[in-house]
Amino acid sequence: MTDLEFITAPALGAPHAFTTRASGVSLAPFDGLNLGLSTGDRPEAVAQNRAAVLAAFGTEPEQVCALHQVHGTRILEARASWFEERADGMTTDRTDLTLVIGAADCHPLLFHDPVRGVVGAAHAGWRGTVQSIASTMVETMRERYGSDPEDLWVASGPGIQGDCYQVGTEVIEAFEAEGFDPAVAWPDEEGRYRLDLFAANRGRLIRAGVRPDRIETTGHCTHCDPVRFYSHRREGGKTGRHWALIRLPR
Repeated sequence: MTDLEFITAPALGAPHAFTTRASGVSLAPFDGLNLGLSTGDRPEAVAQNRAAVLAAFGTEPEQVCALHQVHGTRILEARASWFEERADGMTTDRTDLTLVIGAADCHPLLFHDPVRGVVGAAHAGWRGTVQSIASTMVETMRERYGSDPEDLWVASGPGIQGDCYQVGTEVIEAFEAEGFDPAVAWPDEEGRYRLDLFAANRGRLIRAGVRPDRIETTGHCTHCDPVRFYSHRREGGKTGRHWALIRLPR
């Protein structure tokens, strides 16, 4: 697997990567670099894909912190573990750990505080976003490590973008109840709504004190690019998973 494709956010100073489905040994409908075991893919294929990604990223399996994600806002202080702890965010100031978030439409958020030497990672679908996991990450880094929000850099990886993300009125009402800017959603011709998760998370990050010019998105839509990305919504749930990875410089 020499043709692995990693997407990066240039402003983020810590080593990081967002994977695509390019390369890999998984067969249809997971064809490509599926990194999720909960999908129904062959375990041996997923294990081979994961090993290739970690080798390319320069990380050993025993250095990985990966979560059993539950669409909440629990944020752990990272320790080496494989999908055991139920949480959706983690932080660390250890240089020997690599944080891993899995997604296939939800937005992975990566955080870096170069002043305090801290990184964080979070899983932000609509449920995590409406519960303000983005600002909870900022507050957690401030409390645990003394991070100043103005020192943070944040990157949002590939995820379903607003033009493709149709949601019902119950989702919009949940965002309205939490005081999100109404501009993060707009009605479509079918009487439903489109929701911009990046804009919603960006608004919460700015409210938490992160500088607007330090919040970056890769801009890739998982839903409308089936060649490069898996999409839970496009494939009706029968699809693979990407990873977002981040660690501190060694």
